[in-house]
Amino acid sequence: MEKYNWTFSSVGGAARVKITSGADIAHLGELDRKLWTVLSSPVSGLEFDEKTLALMDTDGDGRIRVDEVIATAQWLTGILKDPDLLLKGDSEIPFSAFNTENENGAKLLASAKQILSNLKLEKDSICLDDTADNTKIFAETRFNGDGIITPASAGDDEKLAALITTISEKIGKATDRSGADGITADHIEAFYTAAADFKAWKEAAGKDAFPYGDNTAAALDACNSLKDKIADYFMRCKLISFDEAVSDAVDVSAEKIGAISGENLSLRADEIATYPLARPTHEQVLPLKGGLNPAWQGAFDTLKALVLDVDFPKQESITEAQWLGVLAKFGPYTAWMGEKKGAEVEDLGLEAVEALLKEDRKADLLALVEQDKALEEEALSIEAVDKLLRLYKNFYRFLNNYVVFSDFYSLDPERKAIFQAGRLYIDQRSTDLCIRVQDMGKHADMAGLSGMYILYCACHSKKLGKNMDIAAVLTDGDVDDLRVGRNAVFYDRDGVDWDATVTKIVDNPISVRQAFWAPYKKVGRWISDKINKSASEKNDKSLADLTATADNATNAPADGKPAAPKSAFDIAKFAGIFAAIGMAVAYLSQALVAIFKGVAALSLWKILLIIAVLMLVISGPSMFMAWRKLKKRDLGPMLNANGWAINAQSFVGIKFGSHLTSLAQFPRLKAVDPAARRKAHLRTFLWTLLVLALLAFGTLWFLDKIPFLPRHKAQVEQVEQVAEEVAEAPATDTPAAETASAEAAEAAPAE
Repeated sequence: MEKYNWTFSSVGGAARVKITSGADIAHLGELDRKLWTVLSSPVSGLEFDEKTLALMDTDGDGRIRVDEVIATAQWLTGILKDPDLLLKGDSEIPFSAFNTENENGAKLLASAKQILSNLKLEKDSICLDDTADNTKIFAETRFNGDGIITPASAGDDEKLAALITTISEKIGKATDRSGADGITADHIEAFYTAAADFKAWKEAAGKDAFPYGDNTAAALDACNSLKDKIADYFMRCKLISFDEAVSDAVDVSAEKIGAISGENLSLRADEIATYPLARPTHEQVLPLKGGLNPAWQGAFDTLKALVLDVDFPKQESITEAQWLGVLAKFGPYTAWMGEKKGAEVEDLGLEAVEALLKEDRKADLLALVEQDKALEEEALSIEAVDKLLRLYKNFYRFLNNYVVFSDFYSLDPERKAIFQAGRLYIDQRSTDLCIRVQDMGKHADMAGLSGMYILYCACHSKKLGKNMDIAAVLTDGDVDDLRVGRNAVFYDRDGVDWDATVTKIVDNPISVRQAFWAPYKKVGRWISDKINKSASEKNDKSLADLTATADNATNAPADGKPAAPKSAFDIAKFAGIFAAIGMAVAYLSQALVAIFKGVAALSLWKILLIIAVLMLVISGPSMFMAWRKLKKRDLGPMLNANGWAINAQSFVGIKFGSHLTSLAQFPRLKAVDPAARRKAHLRTFLWTLLVLALLAFGTLWFLDKIPFLPRHKAQVEQVEQVAEEVAEAPATDTPAAETASAEAAEAAPAE
């Protein structure tokens, strides 16, 4: 088989295949997988139609792999007569575009026409809006292929429609494609089974099952409500019969009632209910008229009316044996109730259930279900039309973010990659390379390999009530004012603003310009730190001296004697110090003279050349290292950390990076305060003068134009020897000190 002739181009610093025709899409299965930019991408967290991604994820694992992309491409290109139409990204397909020679194409065309018929639309094309709402498509149809029938499915048969409603109320319901409540074959079977079971259960009840007729259920409830309390009463009576001495213990005591008698006793009904049902006696009979605990009187009256007056109409009391006989009468009823079936239809009543069973419309209902299922294939094809329309519109864009990264490397500001979540504004700049992050810790560990300067931000939207994390890449500007905790604003692709806070920074070079100034800024920060440290130390020393002086004044001797005398003035030591200061001043003066003489001896172009060379020596290494890193910035690790399987390097070079980050541009202002402008110009002039002086000094020293500097070791050694002699001279030897000072002055080189 002849190999397909692919075309390639350089995209993002790497050779990638070009997808420029429908034929390219149709032959994706022949493209070597080593040439794909992506091997797997996540379904969620992308700026792409989620339903389209879900349709492509055929195995539902949350990842779209190469095989699924190839299968989608083959399905699409087989349905369309002209696969080149996929490149347009339209949301509407004309009927003439369907390939009716393809089985899927013919079915989908028929389904598309059926959709328009259901919607009562007459046109020769179908669009996404036509398939977006299944409920609307099937709203006025009796059958739609989902195996669910609704009252509308019964047509003009009102009794059958009412039966469908009854079944859905008693057994359960399912939602039809039309959006209405309906029932399935399982619901129908369950209903008729429950009806038959209920009828059989009702018929199984004998005469013994209802000792109190229609009041049997209520009578049983009344007995159960007092059963435990009556058993407790008879047990107390038995204890009194056993020993009269326990009478007071098993009866309610006057002290108990007296303890609560001062309160509203109606509010203590719960406590009173714990007292015996009646006053227990050795006679062991329960009074039926009077003498009962008032908390239980209501329940006992119900029991008496339903049971005791029926069984013992003329008695004033009953024994325990008589009471147990009453409970035994409920045995058959309790056993019958334990075998109850068909409770789902009990509310209908036996008469209605028997009528439904006699009418027997079960077969009619199941026939409607079968009619509905007969259209299942057609209904699924209608859903397939929606799938076709979504892929027809979005598949080519997906390929541009999967097979190649052309959307990302496009310079069109309206064309973004599907992983670009929006735009972050911070520190007078904006960046378009912002990616949603699922796991901040895991992402930062891997994304650091990208060589990019990354700001991790926690974002919150008050409008949406949601939180998310993003990784924003800065590719231009400087980073002096960026730090963890700084606030910013993030705009998502829908234009919704989010409050953003920097939570973590991955530091890498951001631009060559930043690298150029980096050494000078480091020196400036070092000098500033030293000055601040020195000032702080001097301030601390001054405070310490002041405190010591105050302490000495406070702690003066009480006897008035003078303090111990200080050491004698060492004239030799001070002479040495003055000599050293004199030499330093001489060196500095001669250095300045030598600098200006050396500079004056050079031509302007040489001076500029020397300055340029020195600046290159200072900033060159930093710029070179930054340039190398910037050339190797790779988007791949950032996407890999987010669940992608990136198969090719995706460089973010210096030039392309400048398109991802936009810096603030200010116009030249004319109406500026003159005083402020003069101060700004003065500061600029002084800084420029200082830098040029340092560069010139370094240049002349390097070119051996300043003969007194430490490069001349003999002179340095001579000066050091004189300083040592001065320091070692006796304190009283004034002439020696003066001689040393003179020698030191002679040792200094003449102009």
